[in-house]
Amino acid sequence: MDFQQYYDTRKKLVNNFLEKRMEKRGISNVDDAMKYSLLAGGKRLRPILLMATAEAVGANGYDFLPAACGLEMIHTYSLIHDDLPCMDNDDYRRGRLTNHKVFGEAMAVLAGDGLLTLAFEVMLEQRNVKPSTLVEVVHETAMCAGNFGMVGGQALDLDAENRQITAKELKTLHEGKTGAMFIAAVRGGAHLAGATDEQILALTRFAELIGLAFQIEDDILDVTSTAEELGKPIGSDEKNNKSTYVSLFGLETARKMADETTKEALACLDSFGEKAEPLREIAKLMTNRKN
Repeated sequence: MDFQQYYDTRKKLVNNFLEKRMEKRGISNVDDAMKYSLLAGGKRLRPILLMATAEAVGANGYDFLPAACGLEMIHTYSLIHDDLPCMDNDDYRRGRLTNHKVFGEAMAVLAGDGLLTLAFEVMLEQRNVKPSTLVEVVHETAMCAGNFGMVGGQALDLDAENRQITAKELKTLHEGKTGAMFIAAVRGGAHLAGATDEQILALTRFAELIGLAFQIEDDILDVTSTAEELGKPIGSDEKNNKSTYVSLFGLETARKMADETTKEALACLDSFGEKAEPLREIAKLMTNRKN
């Protein structure tokens, strides 16, 4: 399998879907702010994860673009809000000025709100699945995006500024802030594809582990990469006095943790055979990246 071709093909599908969907304008110029961030590029990791998971179970991942792209809208909204002066106060994202630096703070808040709301509208446009299955996927996504997941993790992140936290607290924080939406992607793809309970259990554990590995790698890149490579400022965690896997364990130990966590994640896919090869490659990509 040519994984790069696999990934690029699905990334292009996601980008095309998002561009076409954003042609449908609302009643104000908040659409311009929404499009600015949503169409700014990025890895499109979460939607591709959903499609790859569906394929590992035996379905056609292309069939689930609406559900997949809804996840990207949620992810983008979270980045817009994360960059605000009241949060991380970052000026650059994906190699260009952050949303609030272009459109102002108030419009950036509205752009994030708009993308979060639009995400569920788009997900509910998903066809060719049982209504009960779609409701379950949307419900789980909302749980993962809200105060039990990403939003809750972000709140813990804010609370952890300027104080030393334990490794357990850091893990809980990132299971919400970072990991929850990877779980939403993987479990969403599994449910849509009709996975068995046993398959969903294995895939959920896989998602938990790759989310952790991704975050450890993020912390590593924040101290080893350049602003040009990341497309955003480096050292933001140190600037905001946040504990990271690197600050708690040291760089070399953090690297070992990322590698070991990835290996454990890959073992969760043993029963899926060749159909899960894209998922395996995505897991490796998440801890072997430059941004």
